[in-house]
Amino acid sequence: MIASVHGSMRERLMEAANELFYAEGLRAVSVDRVIERAGTTKVTFYRHFRGKDELIVAYLEARAEGERAGVDAAISHGDGDVEATLRLMADHTGGMACTPGFRGCPFINAAAEYPDPGSPVREVVRVHREWWTGAFERLVAPLGLADPAAVADDLMLLRDGVMVAGYLGEPARVAPSFLRSSLAVVRAASRAPSAGAVLAPRSGT
Repeated sequence: MIASVHGSMRERLMEAANELFYAEGLRAVSVDRVIERAGTTKVTFYRHFRGKDELIVAYLEARAEGERAGVDAAISHGDGDVEATLRLMADHTGGMACTPGFRGCPFINAAAEYPDPGSPVREVVRVHREWWTGAFERLVAPLGLADPAAVADDLMLLRDGVMVAGYLGEPARVAPSFLRSSLAVVRAASRAPSAGAVLAPRSGT
């Protein structure tokens, strides 16, 4: 019973942090704001987190876990069909961008607020971005490309751009733009002489 109460309080603190940090920024939100939103006390907060930086790291790790689950599900659902997987990813990103309160990528935002590459916050960002490039390599693996790592870097660049554009630009244009660009990158790489497969074009792209 006590363990479940402690677990639920940590979840309330995490939910409060997720809402406030994403909407207002990491440095702008104080521990007191999170405590107030969660409806608890400082004593209880410090039972779960040693300080604000530890809470921020936990917030980013939770965000990373959610993103990874979604990307893994898209790759699994695509079952080797690279275009189908990219369509799923484009639709999902476009849907996020059109959601009220969307402020772009929480990891790009965090890196902007924590410029020290040696900070725990930047370490979480670094690890997650490495995971993303690895996921893109897994995505294009069925094509037998000559340099899948380079293609993964290109797709990561597009992913960064689409997250920024979804916040600062026109959200409704994000999904089709990401799909056009990512397909162009993958198809160009598939035409390389040593590529083992070609991504078949689909009408309407």
